[in-house]
Amino acid sequence: MDGNISILIVDDEASVRDSLYNWFIEDGYEVARAENAKQALSILESKNFDIILADIKMPGMDGLEMHRRIRSLNKDSIVIIMTAFACVITAVQALKDGAYDYITKPFDPDDLSHLIRNATSQISLKAENEALRNKVVSLENVEDIIGNSEAMVKVLNEVGSVAQSSSPIIITGESGTGKELIAKAIHSNSKRKFSPLVSVHCGALTESLLESELFGHEKGAFTGAMFNRKGRFEMADGGTIFLDEIATISPKMQIELLRVLETKTFVRVGGNKEITSDFRVICATNKDLNEMVKNGDFREDLYYRLNVVDIKIPPLRERIEDIPILVDHFIKIHCTSMSRNIIPIDQQVIKRLESYDFPGNIRELENMIERAIVIGNNKEIRLKDLPFEKDIVISTIESLNDLEKKHILQILNKYDWNISRSSKALKVDRVTLYNKIKKYDLKSTN
Repeated sequence: MDGNISILIVDDEASVRDSLYNWFIEDGYEVARAENAKQALSILESKNFDIILADIKMPGMDGLEMHRRIRSLNKDSIVIIMTAFACVITAVQALKDGAYDYITKPFDPDDLSHLIRNATSQISLKAENEALRNKVVSLENVEDIIGNSEAMVKVLNEVGSVAQSSSPIIITGESGTGKELIAKAIHSNSKRKFSPLVSVHCGALTESLLESELFGHEKGAFTGAMFNRKGRFEMADGGTIFLDEIATISPKMQIELLRVLETKTFVRVGGNKEITSDFRVICATNKDLNEMVKNGDFREDLYYRLNVVDIKIPPLRERIEDIPILVDHFIKIHCTSMSRNIIPIDQQVIKRLESYDFPGNIRELENMIERAIVIGNNKEIRLKDLPFEKDIVISTIESLNDLEKKHILQILNKYDWNISRSSKALKVDRVTLYNKIKKYDLKSTN
């Protein structure tokens, strides 16, 4: 086994402590023993252990309470609960509190060895990910890019490698994976970071509107053009322009874009003066541009002009080890925005999320968590608070607004529209409640 892995055995039975101690020493682990929780916590104050095997029933402090205190000392330690069969329900509670696993006495040697090997593998994987993360070029303003997985560390390495150049970049990935965040990270770590990052969502605009948005227009160029207006390319002078959903632009706009990329010059709609702009272009798409080129839907020359560097963002299902920290991040964000106390999440929910496919990726996960906070019991996020399979459509922002509106109206009616009592029940301040009433145009139904 791995001599770098340390194990602390905590059990009031000397025979159990000694047999496990000899067993693990023989396998090459670093091992220590404690006969009760108090002694174990004393040992842990001076030394961290990778794995802690703790009996659940001991004189004085029991294993559950000891586990909670261990979590406050070192959240990285893997705690495995040892229990008699009759105490399995208590052991399951330990799992909900964050314990790694439990094993029943008397032990099956093969089961225990398998459990320790799995725990050791998790420790090794975490250490490798941390080592990879430490190798990432020091990056600024990437706090919103959440994830320690190897896949995300690879992306951040690529960001660090390409940020200082001025070459065009295509960021590819499914919807909801965070492509715009990566574009912002590239800009923030480039030589252009003190100049603007200008974003254009190409898929949301018609061809004529996109042309005006990118190149600007002169007064009188079309009905409603009351003033001269700078385009996004002009605004991005010295900085970066981010073209999201690049695959949606029309053949005419593809030609225009190719010319601008080649010359860095353009003319406003309705104008005749050639304008020069020094910009870097970053594009994003959830489509396969190479396949679109083959099908004649995207110009080959434009594709190769844009695709100097291709950064692929992995879908959430390929980085499931990031789900727990993403969940924690979204809970903090939305509890804070709703003026609520930070609430925990049932570990069974985490396991269910880790097995879910997430077609909507991180955006879908965030919507799930926001919904759970809106409709939950304010004590814990439970499995029944999250939509899955047939109910997944309810996780849209519109559905969340409807749920919040109904809940607020229900509370207001319950307390006869007494704002003080209603705001206390909703756990928000009076100003927030007044803003919600105005936002949803709520009226008394009593």
